[in-house]
Amino acid sequence: MSDDYTPPKVWTPGKENGGQFASINKPTAGAQYDRDLPVGQHPLQLYSLATPNGQKVTILLEELLEAGHDAEYDAWLIKIGDGDQFGSGFVAANPNSKIPALMDHSVSPPQRVFESGSILLYLAEKYGAFLPTDPAARTETLNWLFWQMGAGPYLGGGFGHFYAYAPTKIEYAIDRFTMEVKRQLDLLDKRLADSRFIAGDDYTIADMAIWPWYGRLITGGAYGDAATFLDAESYRNLHRWQAEIAARPAVQRGIMVNNVSGDPAKQLHERHDASDFQTKTQDKLQA
Repeated sequence: MSDDYTPPKVWTPGKENGGQFASINKPTAGAQYDRDLPVGQHPLQLYSLATPNGQKVTILLEELLEAGHDAEYDAWLIKIGDGDQFGSGFVAANPNSKIPALMDHSVSPPQRVFESGSILLYLAEKYGAFLPTDPAARTETLNWLFWQMGAGPYLGGGFGHFYAYAPTKIEYAIDRFTMEVKRQLDLLDKRLADSRFIAGDDYTIADMAIWPWYGRLITGGAYGDAATFLDAESYRNLHRWQAEIAARPAVQRGIMVNNVSGDPAKQLHERHDASDFQTKTQDKLQA
């Protein structure tokens, strides 16, 4: 790959396009094969993987249950490395072929909800929880929710891709996205110097959207040694917030759901009942 790249007049995908994820990146949308989605016993059916975007939704669902809401759900594993997101059933639930996707069977016809921020907003409004009713507080929460939706691609698809996954280390690209990610971290740190949670004194869907991305990043859980590279330890207020949320039981359960990596004791590939956390984590299944 030359540093003096000249774009062709008409672009065509190359064999290495997408780096580590080249096998699942295509310039076209739509189903690639026929496969129906499974449907469990609960009205809420989630099809996902425990990436940061997937964890946003499972954290909210577990928080709703912790708070006493009737939000029982089935969580089905979508293996994006295997191309599960390109089956016809998944594409019908999310034409963008990205996790997570939710089907709400409590309404007729069943309602599809896709894009993680849309799912958070849908569930928060459905259950009247984790989204303030006061207009000013609600707007502040949505300000930060949509901030994350816009900022996340710079962190994951920008910094994360070029720092950790791209087949070639490109100094300009890494510097460009590192500058933006550090600006984002500084923004969050400054906000949390004046506020217990992202949107104010109350824990909301804004925290649930931001924590899986930025909380994971600053504690060394993403992109190799990126936390050291970014001097993440210096963002003290962000660390305080990260630790408080990480201690919540519902968060600890939520990040286990559809998790297929790391400690088997913290992996629950599929969730269909609250008791699954005690009986069906991967360490118990392998024992």
